[in-house]
Amino acid sequence: MVRFERILCPLDFSEFSARAYDYAQSLAARYKSRLYLQHIIEPAFSAYPGVEFPDSIGQVYREIRLHAEDALKEFVKKHTREGLHPQWSVEDGHIPAMILGFAEKEQIDLIVMGTHGRRGLDHLLLGSVTEKVLRKSRCPVLVVGRPANDRTGTAEPIQLRKIFYCTDFSQNSERALGYALSLAEEFGAQLTLLHVVEDFPLSKDLSTLTAEIVSQLEAMVPSDVRGKGKIRSRLRVGKPHEEIIREAAENAADLIIVAVRGRHLLDLALFGSTTHRVIQRGPCPVLVVHI
Repeated sequence: MVRFERILCPLDFSEFSARAYDYAQSLAARYKSRLYLQHIIEPAFSAYPGVEFPDSIGQVYREIRLHAEDALKEFVKKHTREGLHPQWSVEDGHIPAMILGFAEKEQIDLIVMGTHGRRGLDHLLLGSVTEKVLRKSRCPVLVVGRPANDRTGTAEPIQLRKIFYCTDFSQNSERALGYALSLAEEFGAQLTLLHVVEDFPLSKDLSTLTAEIVSQLEAMVPSDVRGKGKIRSRLRVGKPHEEIIREAAENAADLIIVAVRGRHLLDLALFGSTTHRVIQRGPCPVLVVHI
């Protein structure tokens, strides 16, 4: 069974990263993980590496760093639940690169990040720190927004009661299913296996297609797990991102899990058109797993 031994939560002290920290703490407590917090200062003059700047600028950055360390200590003191002892660091550099470098160096199993709200129906996350980490991370990334029923700052741990695993039956998608099964077992959650058909085949009626898809979904679950827990299978017809969001909203999902194939250009195009919209418009956090 998949385990999260090491969890990284980058922080910028915003309400969005505070909410992400809620999830990181809850997962760390459940899995007894080692929890890392990281705050990164990106130098304003990093675009001019060959230019020498006066000592006064260096002094400004030293003061910024001291302020950041104090702020991170205060954040940890204010937001950390009893019994957890995260390791934290303040670093200088390009933010996405520092997050990815830290994750690789420390063999992180999960990155938990906040994302800063919506930017309009078709303006995705392109260019943001979250998006850059999503595209290049070798480990799963949990993206936490702030839905309407926000609970940031509450003392109770996050509870995952309904988890939705979305699959297109692509090769090696079992890796992402492993995370879904692990989380469902750890939280005692209901797990929904969801497949969306965009182009309905005219040669079949809906009931026949549904039976076939449900059979395929059920066959993905290991035999020793099928009789355990609460697992159901669902088929929807329409645009994938719209149907995933609709199904999750109608059923009050607590987590959506999506698998992303590879890193070549076609995959990145598909990644942008479906996964980003689910992250941006969905009613709950999204766990993105590269396969």
